[in-house]
Amino acid sequence: MDLHILALETSSSLCGVALLSAGEGRLHVRTLGHDATAEHAERLLPMVDQLLKEAGVERRQLSAIAFGQGPGGFTGLRVACGVAQGMAFALGLPVIPVPSLLAVAEQEPGGNAVCVVLQDARMNELYAAAYRQPTVDGVPTWQAVQEPVLLNVHDAHLWLEQLGWQLQAELGPAQVNIKLLGDALGVYPILSTLAVPAHGAAPARISWGQAQRATAEAVARIAQQAWQRGETVAPDQAAPLYVRDKVAYTVAERDQGLGGNPKAQAPVAIVRMRMEDLPVVANIEARVQAFPWTLGNFRDALEAGYGAWVARQGEQILGFSLVMFAPDIAHLLLIAVTPEAQRTGVGYMLLRHCEHETAKRDLPALMLEVRPTNEQAVSFYRNRGFMHTGTRKGYYPKGGNEREDGWVMEKTLKTAKAPA
Repeated sequence: MDLHILALETSSSLCGVALLSAGEGRLHVRTLGHDATAEHAERLLPMVDQLLKEAGVERRQLSAIAFGQGPGGFTGLRVACGVAQGMAFALGLPVIPVPSLLAVAEQEPGGNAVCVVLQDARMNELYAAAYRQPTVDGVPTWQAVQEPVLLNVHDAHLWLEQLGWQLQAELGPAQVNIKLLGDALGVYPILSTLAVPAHGAAPARISWGQAQRATAEAVARIAQQAWQRGETVAPDQAAPLYVRDKVAYTVAERDQGLGGNPKAQAPVAIVRMRMEDLPVVANIEARVQAFPWTLGNFRDALEAGYGAWVARQGEQILGFSLVMFAPDIAHLLLIAVTPEAQRTGVGYMLLRHCEHETAKRDLPALMLEVRPTNEQAVSFYRNRGFMHTGTRKGYYPKGGNEREDGWVMEKTLKTAKAPA
């Protein structure tokens, strides 16, 4: 029996339908589309009927109904979802929801690159998501690196940099390749500078693709992969993907700072540590260290003028770093990340910021001490280019009267006077 998947996509001004037919070693996709706003509801079903007639396929021959679930325009998302549900209920078929941002990535796969889709959400906001396509059991399979979120366009730099550090933490020390897609790149000129990192060297190499908006054909092709994996839902379980809680804010509400999506996390920023941050910093230190610095130790370090920074996400502090700058070398005294934020790239961002600040001062290297028994920390530093250069005997307390050696690790840096 042939497979016939009908796909609907109306998340943007594009109103599209596609019919994917597969069987006996062949695959064919037929499409119809129209580009206009406020016409999706009246055009979608007639386009479905026309496409099925041209293909010689009756509704009862369909295997499943797929639809682009968003994020995107509220009205468009409801139209596609509603039509998909109605047809599926009437025909007794399963439904396949497909993220519309993934349908943008499907049109221009990144190969070894991670596809980052930035879609215009209006009001100086954008929808952002990241996908990669590793080969699983010999089949390229899409995986979400970052599920769709809503961002202020001015936060895109920080969000992308944080994503780069997260990917580097997960995939290894080699520079990550990122391909940017989506119509927001043509709407907001500020996004043309996304290859420039906010803090030091970029953790990822940025390239620009051509795909801009989701298409019904891309939805159909992703739906076929989902069908083969058995990833369908009953019609009553199908729903649009909303990442904005409110369609519009009044001028007064926006003047008060309202707008966007409270569920979407703000990007992480590396900022200078303040005295009022110390209770939170000391608490993080106490959570992750067996022999932590005290609040007084941190206060003395700030008063002594040590380099001190925190990783801040909105009002929340996720981690911190502390560096002593000597005349000939920089000494990383402390770096810590809350357990909840570990392995998300925050530690890489803090460490790279310390390296950047060291190079700015024309110091040739950054050194640190680490317990050799802390294999996770040793691996973290080695992956960032630090080498074991010496051992301090009995450097760390171990409990009771026992002591533990400390490894000295060091990384040579390109200084401000000799940039890479």
